[in-house]
Amino acid sequence: MPDMNRTSASASATIEENSAAKPTKERWLVLILISFMYLITYMDRSNISVAAPGITKEFGLSKTAMGWVFSAFTLAYALGQFPSGWLGDRIGPRKVLTVIMFWWAIAAVSTGAAVGFVTLLCARFLLGLGEAGAFPVATRGMQLWFPKVERGRIQGITHCFSRFAVAITPFVAVSIMTAFGWRAIFYIFGSLGAVWAAVFGITYLNRPEDHKGVNKTELAYIRGLNADGSIKQLETRSKRNVSWKLILRSPNMWYIAAAYGCFFYGTYFFLTWYPTYLQEYRHFSIRSLGFVASLPLFAGMIGDLVGGSISDLVYRKTGKLRIARRVVAVPGLVVSGLMLIPTALTHSAWTAVLCLAISFFFLELVIGPAWAVPMDVGGEFSGTVSSVMNTAGALAASISPVVFGFFAQRGFWIAPFFVTAAVLLSGALIWSFLIDPEMSVVGGIEG
Repeated sequence: MPDMNRTSASASATIEENSAAKPTKERWLVLILISFMYLITYMDRSNISVAAPGITKEFGLSKTAMGWVFSAFTLAYALGQFPSGWLGDRIGPRKVLTVIMFWWAIAAVSTGAAVGFVTLLCARFLLGLGEAGAFPVATRGMQLWFPKVERGRIQGITHCFSRFAVAITPFVAVSIMTAFGWRAIFYIFGSLGAVWAAVFGITYLNRPEDHKGVNKTELAYIRGLNADGSIKQLETRSKRNVSWKLILRSPNMWYIAAAYGCFFYGTYFFLTWYPTYLQEYRHFSIRSLGFVASLPLFAGMIGDLVGGSISDLVYRKTGKLRIARRVVAVPGLVVSGLMLIPTALTHSAWTAVLCLAISFFFLELVIGPAWAVPMDVGGEFSGTVSSVMNTAGALAASISPVVFGFFAQRGFWIAPFFVTAAVLLSGALIWSFLIDPEMSVVGGIEG
């Protein structure tokens, strides 16, 4: 009996010791890995904005034609969302992200090998297909590794890396282009994707339960506890087939998609026409382009971190996702849209750049809450739900450069900013009255 008592006491002590142990931080290493994926994807998709003047000159393309080249990426990006998001939910993020990263690395290199309008268009289309699943599948990966109270912040951090990519790409790309020509930009940047895919495929595991570096305390924090004190289980792969009918019939899903379309429409100017706008309308030199073009992007990076963090803080204080997501998204869209009006009307180039930096800061406040919502309402189908949202965003983004190119070719550089302001204010109205982050779009599944 004494031996049994000692054994029982030892087991109890072990349990208490495990429960009192400090949580490990492996989920943050996963976040760093995924953040670098966001960095590389945006370097690959935004470098064409720096190369655009050289490409246009070499191939003799009009601004409208170049607008279609920009849009080829986003059209393909939209088409690839549903299948890739579904695959991420069905077979897990590890395999899907590894494959699509290799795909888009090849497509990025192919952009540098283009010999004319058609091959350039095809290369950008293939790049869009390859990158389509990156963010939805990564969202599913983060939903598996992070608790609900950290989702706004982690989405803000990952998108901060993507904006950092856009911010530094002009510096790096201009240097490469000056030394080796515009084609070298795509060869160098494209190779980074293949390196990341190899590292990710070796190091990432879909479930924190399977990772040796995750202790029980961290796992309990990620998963939460049942009423009996046991750790909740969350499957890596969905046990059920996704109900597209259920998702697409949900009004909440359509509101989320529409609002993200408004947001993405506003951001895509900075990935496409912004350097050309600075050169041709604001008359900045090619040497100053790298610095000037990066200023709004650095402001946006700060917005990414601030917006997601505020949203999580409000959620911790109130326990209400509806308040936590809206309190950031609505004012962000309103102020961003309003700041585009003085951008369009001012005669000062530097005032325009300052207004754009303020506009982009407030616009990027929205990204953390926007990408946290699919995790909130999608549960085990968060990859699929985010792919629906991202499809709407990509379709809206594909329209943006065509509209801007249409007006710019006719000398109307002011009009597109008023169009974008109206779109962003529409997004604010949708967030204010229609989106409900507490209403599941997949049938009551817990996120």
